[in-house]
Amino acid sequence: MVCLSPVGPARGRIRCCEDTLGRHHARRWNPTSPDLQFPELLLRASMPLPPPRPRRIILVRHGQSEGNVDEGAYTRVPDPRIGLTSRGWEEAEACGYRIRKLVSTGCDDWKVYFYVSPYRRTLETLRGLGKAFEPERIAGVREEPRIREQDFGNFQDREKMRVEKEIRRRYGRFFYRFPNGESAADVYDRITGFRETLRADIDIGRFQPPGLRSPNMNIVLVSHGLTLRVFLMRWYKWTVEQFEGLNNFDNGGMLVMQTGNGGRYSLLVHHTEEELQMFGLTEDMLKDQLWQKTAKPGELNYNFMRNGQSFFTHFL
Repeated sequence: MVCLSPVGPARGRIRCCEDTLGRHHARRWNPTSPDLQFPELLLRASMPLPPPRPRRIILVRHGQSEGNVDEGAYTRVPDPRIGLTSRGWEEAEACGYRIRKLVSTGCDDWKVYFYVSPYRRTLETLRGLGKAFEPERIAGVREEPRIREQDFGNFQDREKMRVEKEIRRRYGRFFYRFPNGESAADVYDRITGFRETLRADIDIGRFQPPGLRSPNMNIVLVSHGLTLRVFLMRWYKWTVEQFEGLNNFDNGGMLVMQTGNGGRYSLLVHHTEEELQMFGLTEDMLKDQLWQKTAKPGELNYNFMRNGQSFFTHFL
């Protein structure tokens, strides 16, 4: 127990009422003494500055695949082994050069770091993207199974899948689970784990070794249409109804989350409201993206939490 004497000869002293032997003793107060300060503050003061956040998180859907032009391919070839068509390769290469132009404009120290689904069509898309970059511009690549395609249930019977997709349309795209496969809700669960890994990688500077750190790092996720929509849903905390209003990416298409003035990622830094409306964002979702443009990491948009669907209709 520590007691401060406010008056008398002991003024300005800290008096420890008892030591380990039960004896009273006093010592002079020294506010700069390390052992009298909060150790948490000392630890914080000694820690290095956090690494800069990557400038962008760029979401890329794979180029046109054999399954996109012939659904019968899924009856013969396992989904993870479906490759790109010749057009898909062209779309991947063209996307790579679009990314390069975007990230290199106005800076010299830019780099890219890739996360890629382990499916053949996404790995081939990554190889197409890579043709736009020199080795020194690629900070790293990680194969990430959690951003793989939704599982539709192994080999697919063409007629049965047609029926299943019609049932999904009536049941709801988010919750309908394909037999022996996944629902979008299942994809949401694994994307949640991936998002936490990505956030941790950003916070610790996984992409930027000490001495080589730059705010012009860019992350590229090479994945699949539904998976990328679920990623955005999880990142921005969109509702199931908002998710079900989104449209799919084009093959070889990309969507850019870019840091705004406050450091948070917003879709409205790179894209226009019209582009995002075509993707399926509602007026409330656009308002939140506008807030994201100037907000700081850690801040909450309390207005957005009150927008959207009303759960308490008796107040209306």
